[in-house]
Amino acid sequence: MEETTYAVRRTSPRFMFIAEAEVVGSGSRSRVSELSARGCYIDTMNPLPKDSKVRLRISYGPSTCEFPAKVIYTHAGFGMGVIFGELDAQQASTLGVWLDELARKSE
Repeated sequence: MEETTYAVRRTSPRFMFIAEAEVVGSGSRSRVSELSARGCYIDTMNPLPKDSKVRLRISYGPSTCEFPAKVIYTHAGFGMGVIFGELDAQQASTLGVWLDELARKSE
């Protein structure tokens, strides 16, 4: 798998975030290690190819939410960065609650 070179151009803060993740339909479990309003980083030994469209199920504490996403870069053997697709009201609300908590913890 070809590794993508990625220049850091973040438009929103990214927070350390440890949560369970699953690419829906694959049955493989992994871990989210960073989260922002636009996407997240998934720790996985077998990242999907760049531009793969997926549905991520992220479980954090008592809440679980599924997000449409697209792989925007990979690190072979380590993980992949994904950007969220268009979120509905419930998805945006859940993400907002998680980010508010992370922002408060980082202060």
